[in-house]
Amino acid sequence: MAKFLIEGSYNPEGAKGLMKDGGTGRKETVEKMVTGMGGKIEAFYFAFGQHDVYVICDMPDAVTASAIAIAVNASGLVTISTTVLLTPEEVDQAVKKSVNYRPPGK
Repeated sequence: MAKFLIEGSYNPEGAKGLMKDGGTGRKETVEKMVTGMGGKIEAFYFAFGQHDVYVICDMPDAVTASAIAIAVNASGLVTISTTVLLTPEEVDQAVKKSVNYRPPGK
């Protein structure tokens, strides 16, 4: 499974929904959505700052993560961005691959 970081920001109507559902209610809803798509939540946090919620989860693939992002963003109440996370071992594999790249102007 692939690991993803999801960062979410509520708009005012979404924040009203959060106030109604509560933090644990929203976490349960998100967990149900993720597990229903074959994934698993590793961590779920609300925060102050640029984003309101951070979720680290395992998903079967990028297509599944994209389907979740599209559905959540289409609600219009929360905007999420999804980042693929790599393990140190995956980075080890990446740095061993030969890449034929020419920088601009070289």
